[in-house]
Order: sequence, then structure tokens, then C-alpha cells
Amino acid sequence: MATLGLTKPAAVEAPQIAFAAKELDFAEWKGDILAVAVSEKDMSKGSDFKFENPILKKLDDKLGGLLAEASSEEEFAGKAGQSMVLRLQGLGFRRLGLVGLGSCSLSATTATYRGIGEAVAAAAKSAQASSAAIFLASSEETSEESKLKAASAIASGVVLGVHEDNRFKSESKKALLKSMDIIGLGSGAQLDKKLKYASDVCSGVIFGKELVNAPANVLTPGVLAEEASKVASSYSDVLTAKILDANQCAELKMGSYLGVAAASSNPPHFIHLCYRPPNGDAKIKLAIVGKGLTFDSGGYNIKTGPGCSIELMKFDMGGSAAVFGAAKAIGQIKPPGVEVHFIVAACENMISGTGMRPGDIVTASNGKTIEVNNTDAEGRLTLADALVYACNQGVQKVPTSFINSTLFSFYLILESEYQLVALLFYAIQRNMHIC
Repeated sequence: MATLGLTKPAAVEAPQIAFAAKELDFAEWKGDILAVAVSEKDMSKGSDFKFENPILKKLDDKLGGLLAEASSEEEFAGKAGQSMVLRLQGLGFRRLGLVGLGSCSLSATTATYRGIGEAVAAAAKSAQASSAAIFLASSEETSEESKLKAASAIASGVVLGVHEDNRFKSESKKALLKSMDIIGLGSGAQLDKKLKYASDVCSGVIFGKELVNAPANVLTPGVLAEEASKVASSYSDVLTAKILDANQCAELKMGSYLGVAAASSNPPHFIHLCYRPPNGDAKIKLAIVGKGLTFDSGGYNIKTGPGCSIELMKFDMGGSAAVFGAAKAIGQIKPPGVEVHFIVAACENMISGTGMRPGDIVTASNGKTIEVNNTDAEGRLTLADALVYACNQGVQKVPTSFINSTLFSFYLILESEYQLVALLFYAIQRNMHIC
């Protein structure tokens, strides 16, 4: 069946950036753009107008004072959000960038470091660079844990900053950045593992963002099910997929969910992915349930008037995007000791003669009857049957955290040794800006 409007998204590859942690003299690095992260303190100059920071002083001497002169002219003071780029000749790197950390340096927050990575990505895109490197100018002592945190957050910022969702544009530029060296924050297997982890999480974030960005005429409930199934197929060693159609949902007595879906010509798809660790030894079962309304008109209580944002209601499946983004990341990371169920009741909330009316009474799969006084309260109706289904998967404990908003819903069991999955899901939500 052809897509409404005959729109087909272009095939766009996610950023493939090779990260490497190196310990070398930054001045000897060779590539397209060398970025230096500096704090306001690092930018301090003495009475001779030279940098007091030894690294910046060395770099400025190598450039014949150009760095100090340009930073003064550009009024670059190392404040958070500030950046400047110089084009150079006769050196191993063609451009030099300064990126502000603000008042802090290695004690900066994860968000600050991610912002540094995004700034480097923006500079690399502007310069059409294929290789880049970054190091921190601060010379203060720091812990190995802080270095790991900084390197991981910078890598995340670079990947997310380089990515552009151009699938629905007639013309677009392809990202050229292929390699990124992180200098001075250590090296070795532990750091390489941290960078790999950051890349895996970012792939989940990007997948979730692309699901949310897709218009409702392209991302129907059926297409969402297909995308989820592709994730399971890509990591079939640990992920399986089960897709239920309307008849199968009726057999499970999901009247609450099917009542919402009844008005749409696009049939509902109930999606269940399951992660099992490679060795099969799961000490606990955990479930993540996401709201999956690929479009929400409000039903007979249609969204009207200023601020209703009906044109943005493709976002009403943001919860499911976070769920499947987490599934993709977890499929790559493969955390031990935990079984995770990813559950989404995907459908549309539309208007037709077959649709649910205000005042109707629907029956959920646990036998509870629900009087629907407002058809725009569809999220809790779909989630009701999804949560009953999740409980029937053998989840071992009562959920300790349940969040329901207009954009996402989930429940999960938090145990100290299983924080990874919970925090991963939370991180993907935050990066997608849906909570």
C-alpha cells in the first residue's frame, strides 16, 4: 500500500565515527581541525598579555602570538557556549578551534562536556572536516573517573552533533567527519570500552529521534512494528520480536487498547521485543512500556483551538521511540543478569463511524471496565492493556517507578545492580528532549 502523499524517506546512514583515545603532544597532531576546550580561568593573561595557562602559552608561541591576538579581537573568554575557529597554514592541522567550558574545567557536568562535543561537531561540519581532535587546556590534576566521564560525554556530543535527520529533505549534505581523537584524557581498554558504550547509547538516541521525527503518514503503527522488528533482527543473538494484530489482541481481551484504535484505517500493532542476556542467566525481569500513538487527533474530543498542537501529534509516540531506542542500545551493550521486555501498544487515535465515542465503556484485558468521558485521554487506555500484558510476562516485582505524561510512559524495576538499563532508558529520553 502506497504511503499517503507518496512520501518515502531517503536512506540515510547514521554517523560512523571512529573514536580513539590518545596520549600525545597535541602540537604534533595531524588532521583537519584541532579543538581545545578551555575554561574562563585558562584564558587568563599576564601583564605581558600572554596566556598563563602553560598549554595555551605553548600553543600561542607556536602560532607566533596569533591565538592571544585573535581571542582578544573575538572577545573569546572561555565562557560556556563560546567558540571560535582559526584557519592556519604550515601546521599539521588546518584549523584550530577554542570551545568554552565556562567557570569550571574537569569538574564540569556531563551536559557541559556533551556541549563541547556538539560544538566540535558543528565546527567540523562547517569546515567539512573528515578528522578532528580535542583536548582540554586545563592542567589541574584530575581523577581517572573524571577523565572517563569527560571523554564519554564528549564522544556522545560529537555523534549527536554530527547527526542530521535529512531523510525528508530534497537536498542535504552528508556528514564528512570520520575520525575523532580524544587527547590527554587517558588511553587503554577501559577508556575504549567507555567510548564504545557512548557510541552504542548514541545509536539508540538517534534511532529514537528518527522515529519521533517521522511524519504520521510515513510512520504508521505497522511501520513502527516493522522498525522494531528490524532492531530485533539486527541483534538476534539477544533480542526477539513478537507482533500481535488486532485479532490476536481481541483474543487477549484488550478492549481498552482496541477501543482507541477502532476509528483508524491503519490497523493497530501490539509490539513486544524481549532482551535476554547472551548466557541466558537472568536474575530479574524488567519491563519498559512506552506510549505508541503514532498520531493523536483527540478522537471525537478533537484537539481544537490555540495551543492544541494537533500538527505536532506525531510526537505522541515519543515514549515508544525511547523504548525502542533503549532496545537498540541494550542489544549492543548486552548487560548481563537481566531480562528486559520492551512493550508498545501502537495505534492511531482518529475519528470515524467505527470510533469510540465520549461516554462509551470499554473493558481492559484484566476485566476492569472504563468509562471514557474524553476520547483525548487515549494514552492511559492503550497503556492499561500494555501494562497488564507486561505483568503477565512474569515481571517479578511491583513497579517502583511509573511515569505517565503526554509523550511517554514507562515502568521499570530499579535494583542497584540493574541501574544500567534504567539509566540508559532515562538517558535516551533526555537526549531526545521528550521529558
